[in-house]
Amino acid sequence: MDMQTPKPRLGVKDFAKKDTPIVCLTAYTAPIARLLDPHVDILLVGDSVGMVLYGFDDTLSVTLEMMIAHGAAVVRSSSHAMVVVDMPYGTYEQSPEQALQNAKRLMKETGCAAIKLEGGQEMAATIRTLVRNGVPVMGHVGLMPQSIKKLGGFKIQGRDNAQAEKIKADADAVVAAGAFAFVIEGTIESVARTITKSVSIPTIGIGASAACDGQVLVIDDILGTFAAFAPRFAKRYAELTPIIAQAVEAYAADVRAHRFPGPEHVFNAK
Repeated sequence: MDMQTPKPRLGVKDFAKKDTPIVCLTAYTAPIARLLDPHVDILLVGDSVGMVLYGFDDTLSVTLEMMIAHGAAVVRSSSHAMVVVDMPYGTYEQSPEQALQNAKRLMKETGCAAIKLEGGQEMAATIRTLVRNGVPVMGHVGLMPQSIKKLGGFKIQGRDNAQAEKIKADADAVVAAGAFAFVIEGTIESVARTITKSVSIPTIGIGASAACDGQVLVIDDILGTFAAFAPRFAKRYAELTPIIAQAVEAYAADVRAHRFPGPEHVFNAK
């Protein structure tokens, strides 16, 4: 019987060109990482884990320790997709030195290939320092969840000329600083399209139209398992919530009716 040759692990150099759309999904746990790994190019261990798994209202309470634990689980449970881990709020904004220390720890303790951080012009020096010290960086411009208090909530960016110019300047700064790719989140299509056409590195959109070089979505959004918040741009490819509820209800009914196997059924099964 022919054995399929395992796909090699993708790395930063595999995303140097913009000729093939990049498939990216978030993953926070080992089982999900195993399921997604054969089908995606990048597994992003996003700080959205705080909202999806921990029940926080935003991403601001996520800690470096959380990201390390989830990042390590995803790396251990995947073999093909490149794993990128978010730098959580408060771990890189103070100075390039703070960012470098925490990024090195994140990469060392997870085994991830790259880190992602939010910010444009104000983060250029930090990105440059990380890259020069061997830490590959994925940038993030447009709507930045770690800045929602300053932005006044999750609002589409780039509707006026000033916003559009700011996002474009942020993108240029991220590219010049040495990032290998960057996320464009929550912008109008014309902004995402203009930026994507003008930069030399891949753009990965989330709520930024199909004009980008790839897309990332939260896995729980496309599976329909996160009901607290449903982004309008996130297509539901499945509705697993009612299926899970039905399974749990059926199990509960069996238990209450004493319809479950005892040890003699389990251990004597042939």
